[in-house]
Amino acid sequence: MSAPWHRGGREELPQLLAREWDVIVIGGGITGAGILLEAARRGLKTLLVEQRDFAWGTSSRSSKLVHGGLRYLKEGKFGLTRVSVREREHLLREAAGLVEPQSFAFGDYEGRKPGRRMFLLGLAIYDRMAGQRARHYFSRDDFMALAPNIATARLNGGMCYTDAKTDDARLVLRVLQEARTHGGVAVNYMGVETLLRDGGEGEADAGAVCGVLVKDGVGGAEYRINARLVVSATGAWAGGLRGQGGAGPRLRPLRGSHLVLPAWRLPLAQAVSLMHPADGRPVFAFPWEGVTLVGTTDVDHRAGMAQEAAITRAEVDYLMAALHDQFPQLALSEADVISSYAGVRPVIDSGENDPSKEGRDHALWVERGLLTVAGGKLTTFRVIALDVLKQAAALLPGWRDALRPLPVFAAAAPLKFNRSLSFSQAGRLLGRYGAQAQALVDAALDGELDTIAGTETVWAQLRWAARCEAVQHLEDLLLRRSRIGLQLRGGGVAILPRVRAICQPELGWSDQRWDAEQAAYLTLWQSHYSLPA
Repeated sequence: MSAPWHRGGREELPQLLAREWDVIVIGGGITGAGILLEAARRGLKTLLVEQRDFAWGTSSRSSKLVHGGLRYLKEGKFGLTRVSVREREHLLREAAGLVEPQSFAFGDYEGRKPGRRMFLLGLAIYDRMAGQRARHYFSRDDFMALAPNIATARLNGGMCYTDAKTDDARLVLRVLQEARTHGGVAVNYMGVETLLRDGGEGEADAGAVCGVLVKDGVGGAEYRINARLVVSATGAWAGGLRGQGGAGPRLRPLRGSHLVLPAWRLPLAQAVSLMHPADGRPVFAFPWEGVTLVGTTDVDHRAGMAQEAAITRAEVDYLMAALHDQFPQLALSEADVISSYAGVRPVIDSGENDPSKEGRDHALWVERGLLTVAGGKLTTFRVIALDVLKQAAALLPGWRDALRPLPVFAAAAPLKFNRSLSFSQAGRLLGRYGAQAQALVDAALDGELDTIAGTETVWAQLRWAARCEAVQHLEDLLLRRSRIGLQLRGGGVAILPRVRAICQPELGWSDQRWDAEQAAYLTLWQSHYSLPA
């Protein structure tokens, strides 16, 4: 089944959306993408609609970590940690080149919690859950060689352990690509106006949900789409569909903000995990996609969900204070920061005063026929999707499936040898594009397999995205299909002429359209991805 992933695909929408669907998934983040994949591969006719772009919300603004949640052990959340560790190991095997190991270093400073003994105990449990063993403690000299530039005052030594990292937006896109091979359909910029109900529509009617009324954010047309089941996977935005006074759990939107620095200014071979000097919260800095990421904050997001999240002045000061404490000899300043980003996490409210102590478990509930899922972690998206389908089975008479976990991605053939690609570049492309990686390489023109300076992206990825990945706006291309907007100063303004030369013909945009898109993108970048005044 084809899906509107290319520039002419929206012409197919009237016929596509008129079909009778088994399942409609609302929300194009990692949770929605996972549900689309698991439902489609199990024979359900499934459609995903996203009001903005795929991964626009939380799933392109995460901390980029695929981790077991070591810190949840001290809170007694052994079940969540065990599931997360196992899912991390699956993704490392099945998504090599997209999900990659990342070693973490944690300094053992005199008087600093959690202390050597407790930390090593946690790591021993972590290892047991992953079915592996490793050396974790290093002497002061050995640790300083592993993590140079860190503060040395009162340093006794340090601990090292391994988790994993990813490009979160590309992970979403790879899951959506996999879902398409099983007949799943995903449409971006397709917002749900209201839920359709048996006997009427709108919140006042008591009938069960039987579909959605959507509006095309590109062309403006409205469509009524019927389905046997509607699943809301809108995360922190779930309250808008549920309405007021619902029976489900209360959501607590928490904002996590990050800084991006050049790798040469904060050079790290290991990720460095530390406790913030002000409040003892965990903060990290690690190498990612040719830059260094620093994060994260964990604060209540009170700005409302209608506007895009952005880092605040207080959060910038908080993260810079952590850097000054951990890397004093580097004398880092805000002038070193390339960009920032902020995302809102859909956390289930347990009444904790401290946002950092809220759990990361997911929850499901049914309200008048609408199945809602919220909470959870990037790492556990497959587990969340299978839990949704277990709940959905009672709402889909005649459909049954054992719901055994399956590999997230089908194995893809290795790329043909190309002297323009290094071994690591080939593995990276294969991890991100799977079976489409060879077509991407074949579509590259002269020089387009070169890496864009300051990133690990090759120019051909931009051509492929413009041609095949449902780019509707320039921000889609530069902030999610690629991460250039985070990795280069000014959002990549210096390379926009070449980006235009490659992508404008593929997108079919007029000069006027490109100029308008570029102006809108740069305005957005300045207001939401730079540092606040």
